Amino acid sequence: MDDELCRQFFLQPQATFHRRYEALRGYFIDGQPLAAIADRFGYRHASLKSLVCRFRASCANGEPPPFSSPMDVDALPVSDAVKIKTVPNDLTSLMTAA
Repeated sequence: MDDELCRQFFLQPQATFHRRYEALRGYFIDGQPLAAIADRFGYRHASLKSLVCRFRASCANGEPPPFSSPMDVDALPVSDAVKIKTVPNDLTSLMTAA
């Protein structure tokens, strides 16, 4: 079985939160240098250094990591659902008379 696409999910993350997680993991778990991580995940060195500092502060304060949602979306009550605005069927109501 060819698992190349599965491997690429981990090796070349596309989603912002996933890239952030992998970059922080590379620094704190794998001990990779910041410059190498920044190059691999497309961060500027200063931005990654700031991310590391903010992550340390979050951990010290007992806050959730920057890539985690504090609440599972499925756990939201129905009353908190996002309301979507729709465009009226009659687009002429959006135009002003001259």
